[in-house]
Amino acid sequence: MLAYRHAFHAGNPADMLKHTVLVAALQLLLAKPKALSYIDTHAGAGSYRLDHGMSQRLGEYHDGIGRAWLQDQVRLALQDAPAHGLPQALVDYLRLVLQDNPDGTLRVLPGSPALAARLLRPGDAMRLFEMHPTDWRSLKASLGRRRQTTLGHADGFAGLRSLLPPPSRRALVLIDPSYELRGDYRQLLESLRDALQRFATGVYLVWYPQLQTLESRDLPRRLRGLAPGGWLDAQLTTAPPRADGFGLLGSGMFVINPPFGLQPLLEPAGRWLAQVLGRDGAGRFQLQARPS
Repeated sequence: MLAYRHAFHAGNPADMLKHTVLVAALQLLLAKPKALSYIDTHAGAGSYRLDHGMSQRLGEYHDGIGRAWLQDQVRLALQDAPAHGLPQALVDYLRLVLQDNPDGTLRVLPGSPALAARLLRPGDAMRLFEMHPTDWRSLKASLGRRRQTTLGHADGFAGLRSLLPPPSRRALVLIDPSYELRGDYRQLLESLRDALQRFATGVYLVWYPQLQTLESRDLPRRLRGLAPGGWLDAQLTTAPPRADGFGLLGSGMFVINPPFGLQPLLEPAGRWLAQVLGRDGAGRFQLQARPS
């Protein structure tokens, strides 16, 4: 949807969950020497300024990475202080953010493709899709020169079909639509079903919102019905329900074929995020999994 701009929401609690899971999953997959393909169906602009522009309009990052960044545990971890007590998955993610903010003042937030680019090796491929023309230009400017990288100014749901299975037979696919149209739910399920038929052994990360709508509440169940083998469902709730039925309560990351070792990394990280980012007593983290 061309009206959607992720910059308005960059750095919010949902972003923190998504990026923590992404970094942890990528690091586990990259522990093996064989080449990996990273596919991002809704890549966005690549990186976002938090100190001015659209991020300041709603200021959602203040309740997400902005709040986390001020915690003593984070400060100590980023200074490599011993016994900082911050869960390792969050340490790994926030140290990548620190690379864009070396003086410790939070101004720039790397998005999913920028985080992936920092972790991938020279022989690993990146395939990025983005529809919005302004975000596409930003993405191209920041990552277009990376070797083994292809950028598509196109619909990521449609583009995914041509990339599976990848030549290396190893891939992590991040699917992160806006969900601003009800059709996004249908497209997500259809695209994922097709992808699994083409490449059943891929690792698929699906971000989804926690909303007070039937489509949102039913999506985790439908995702579980698609998964042919193992899956992991991490849900972070940070806000209480509103009387008018609107607003984001939290988000989830559904992982199909999760890499071995992902669950024990996410459990302490999710609990920490729920404790630090939860508002009005609503902080809660739930992780369910089915082994393959």
